[in-house]
Amino acid sequence: MVTPAGGPSSIADFSEGIGWRQAPAEDEWQRQLTTLEGWRQFTRYATQPPELLPTRQWEKLDNEERFLYDEHRLDYHTRMDVVATSLLRQVVHAGRRLTLLNRHAISARRGLVLSGAAGTGKTTAMTQFGKTHEAIDQRRHPEPLPRGARDRIPVVYVTVPPAATARMLAVEFARFLGIPVTSRANITDVIETVCGVMIDTRSTLVCVDEIHNLRLSTRNGAEVSDTLKYFSERIPATFLYAGINVEREGLFTGTRGQQIAGRFSLITTAAFPYADEWKAVVATLESALRLHRHRSGALQDLDYYLHQRTGGMIGSLSHLIRGAAIEVILNGNERIDRKALELVDLDHAAQSKQAKPTRRPHKGNA
Repeated sequence: MVTPAGGPSSIADFSEGIGWRQAPAEDEWQRQLTTLEGWRQFTRYATQPPELLPTRQWEKLDNEERFLYDEHRLDYHTRMDVVATSLLRQVVHAGRRLTLLNRHAISARRGLVLSGAAGTGKTTAMTQFGKTHEAIDQRRHPEPLPRGARDRIPVVYVTVPPAATARMLAVEFARFLGIPVTSRANITDVIETVCGVMIDTRSTLVCVDEIHNLRLSTRNGAEVSDTLKYFSERIPATFLYAGINVEREGLFTGTRGQQIAGRFSLITTAAFPYADEWKAVVATLESALRLHRHRSGALQDLDYYLHQRTGGMIGSLSHLIRGAAIEVILNGNERIDRKALELVDLDHAAQSKQAKPTRRPHKGNA
């Protein structure tokens, strides 16, 4: 059973201290990372694990109190903290080093590309580095800019739209920054406005996700690449790209691809092998659960099954465990076992990668 030590002495004390009687904020539903408001909400939000009521008090909750109490825990399990994997640490360290090297560079700034299969943690690593960079910027510049100046926007996060054109990408930058763009605005005006705002607001990190949507072999793709290159030359910032198997999709081929290859380092993401780090990730996710009857260590005992089930994909693992937590809160079991895990449907990619059932390897062979 997962219960806190020295919990609240009464339901009233609990509700006042934790606020579980309040419904989750509805306005967060519409916030997106590709808008400045959504990005700031993401960077400033810190997950607060709810305390569990002592068993006797939990069992005495009336229907309305139980509903609100469970809603609070359900909301928590939908957004549990990110696990600090070796990939995330590598990206944060490499990104931090690049931003420092680029701080006083006049041209030829270096960038970073994250590439790998879907579900291997690329976007998570990118956004967590962006969050780290923003926190560092706030510590370095705690005072507001001079009166009349724009607020600092140290990080800009955009995604490359499918079949993107140069204008579509420029509009994505403008949308993040809150710059209104009319249908009559030409691409030159949009780009110049975006560059001006990003320079004024001291943007020093640009995260470009879904870069696999960029096709250098097409005219539109070549123009999008040229637009990104222009942005990187005009804006004194470090550029970070993320996409699915971009080296196979031609990001580094041709003249433009060679320019990217000459300026960007590559970090490849992959599924986790069944080894110590996988076991540690499972243990970390299990320790974050807030369930009343869950036996500590139950998921660690199932770590091999979890690897078989998810194909070692960190995204699928997080979905599976959080989904099972939600399932057992809804059905009242309050414990995750193999049966509860089997009730959660996974993405097709993870399902397809499941190996045939085999015995769990001995510790010496894991």
